[in-house]
Amino acid sequence: MKLYSDDELYDIFDTPVFRLVGSTADELGVECYVVGGYVRDIFLERPSNDIDVVVVGSGIAVAQAMKEKLGRKAHLSVFRNFGTAQVKFRMKSGKEMEIEFVGARKESYSHDSRKPIVENGTLADDQNRRDFTINALAVCLNKARFGELVDPFDGILDLEDGIIRTPLDPDITFSDDPLRMMRCIRFATQLNFFIEDETFAALERNRERINIISGERIQEELNKILRSAVPSKGFIDLHRCGLLYIILPELVALDIVEKGPNGRVHKNNFYHTLEVLDNVSRHTDNVWLRWAALLHDIGKPKSKRWENAVGWTFHNHNYIGAKMVPEIFRRLKLPLDIKMKYVQKLVDLHMRPIVIADEEVTDSAVRRLINDAGDDIDDLMTLCEGDITSKNEVRKRQFLDNFRMVREKLADLKDRDFKRLLQPVIDGNEIMEIFGLTPSREVGTLKQTLKNAVLDNTVPNEREPLMKLLISKAASMGLTPRTSS
Repeated sequence: MKLYSDDELYDIFDTPVFRLVGSTADELGVECYVVGGYVRDIFLERPSNDIDVVVVGSGIAVAQAMKEKLGRKAHLSVFRNFGTAQVKFRMKSGKEMEIEFVGARKESYSHDSRKPIVENGTLADDQNRRDFTINALAVCLNKARFGELVDPFDGILDLEDGIIRTPLDPDITFSDDPLRMMRCIRFATQLNFFIEDETFAALERNRERINIISGERIQEELNKILRSAVPSKGFIDLHRCGLLYIILPELVALDIVEKGPNGRVHKNNFYHTLEVLDNVSRHTDNVWLRWAALLHDIGKPKSKRWENAVGWTFHNHNYIGAKMVPEIFRRLKLPLDIKMKYVQKLVDLHMRPIVIADEEVTDSAVRRLINDAGDDIDDLMTLCEGDITSKNEVRKRQFLDNFRMVREKLADLKDRDFKRLLQPVIDGNEIMEIFGLTPSREVGTLKQTLKNAVLDNTVPNEREPLMKLLISKAASMGLTPRTSS
C-alpha cells in the first residue's frame, strides 16, 4: 500500500475526465464523489476500471448532463428503477471509460430479503451503508474541495494494517445483506488481508442468514475466491466461520482424521485438498481446473474403509466423487454444460496418472490415458502433479520424476498423431454391417476388443490384422460374418 499526501491525491484525480464530472456537478449545484473500489485500489496500487460516482442529489441528472457535453462519442444507459446511470465513452488516447453514477442514499432492510428500502440521503448516509471501511473511502470532485479524501471510518488505516472491517455494527451489516459475508472473505482472500476479530465473530453468528442468498450470487463469490492467488485462504475462513458447511458440506466432510484398530490414522483430506488447490493455482488461471482440484477428493468420505492388510483405503473415490459433481453444480447454479463435464472428467480420472507413475510407465498405459482424457490430458497432468503432497521427499521426487516420464511419452505420442493411432480403422458401423447386427452389447464387445488391441499395441492399427482379430473374437461369441472377409 502507498500513502498519498493531499497534494499527491489531488494530482492523481486532476484529469480531464474527473474535472469534467466535477464541473458538471457544480453546474447542477450538487456534490459528487468518487467512491468505493476505485479509490481503494489507488492506495493499493492495483489497476481498476470501475469508476463509481456518488451524487448528493440525482446521479441520473449528472450522467445525462455528462452525455450532452461528451456528445455522440458517449453512450448513456439509465436504470431508473435503481436510480443509477452509466456513461461509456472513448478518450482521445483510445482508452475506454465507464462511469457509474448513483444518488447518495440510505437503506433499510426486512429480515427475509437482502433488497433494501432506499431513500435519498447524504454522503454520510451513503458511506454508512457500505460493506467495509476500505470500500467507504470517497474523494470529492467539486471544484471547491477537489481531491479531498473523506474517510469517516479510518479505512486508510485498515488498508495500511491489512484489515477487513465493517463501518458499523457487523451483525447488522451481515444480517441486512448476507452476501456481504461472502464478500468479506473474498476481499480478505484477494487482498491477503485479515478479518478483524469482531467482524469475524459476526460471520459466525450470522452464517445461517446465507440461506436467503441465491446459488448464483454465492458461486460468483466462490469463483472470485478460486481465481485469487492463494484460494485456500478463503476456504479456510469459510470453514472457520461455518459458512462452508452450509455452502459446500461435501468439503467439510473431508475435515476428519480417524484412527484404525492399530492406531494408524489417515491424512486430513480437507487440508490436503486445499494444498492441491494452491499447487494447481500456481500453474493455471483456469477456474474450472481449480474447481476440479477443489472437488477431486470429495468421494473419499463415502469410500473410506479399514482393511487390516493395508490400513485405510479409499477405493473408487474418484468415481464416487465424479458422480457427486453434477449435484454440487446444480445446487450452486454453476453451468451444467461442457464445463461441468470437464470437472467431472478430471475428478474421475485424477488417479490414473498416479497409478501409472507408481508403476512402470508403459506406452500401453499412456495410450489408454490419452484416449480417455482426450484434449484435457495436459490439465489432468497439472492436477495430478499438484496432488502429490507427500511429506516424504524421496517418494515425492519419485512420483514427480515418473510424471515427467509420462509427459515425455505423451509428447512423443502426440508427435506421432496419437488420435490416428488410438482409433481402430474398423468402426462400429462396419462391424454391424459385417455381422448383420444392430446396436447391441455384442457390437460393444467387438469394438472394445479392437480398441484394447490398438491401445496395448498388440495388433497394428491396420485393416488386415484387425479383421483377423475381429473374425476370431466374433467366432468365439458364436457370430459369423454375412459375407467372406
